Amino acid sequence: MGRFVIAAFKPKPRGQAQLLAVVAKHWDALRGEWLVTDRPRHAMQSADGTMVEVFEWRSPEAIVAAHRGPVVQALWAELGAVCEYAPLNALAESQHPFSEFEALPL
Repeated sequence: MGRFVIAAFKPKPRGQAQLLAVVAKHWDALRGEWLVTDRPRHAMQSADGTMVEVFEWRSPEAIVAAHRGPVVQALWAELGAVCEYAPLNALAESQHPFSEFEALPL
């Protein structure tokens, strides 16, 4: 059975455009490695510019494989160069029962 994840990426200063480009590649890399299900991913942005991605891993084993695979590790290194990983409760939107985000054009 799959595992949903919600990831939040806060861009480093002047890194918004670079982050958008890496987030756009993230899904394709995960799909190319057969790590995620066929359910569509959702990508959105909070008011402070943090990008939020929601997708479904194929299995708990796929998560482990992602942490060991060179393709995903290289992409995660790109992410780390342009963002900080943020906990969801750091987003102002998470303080509301119905959190709203702007859709990203991916």
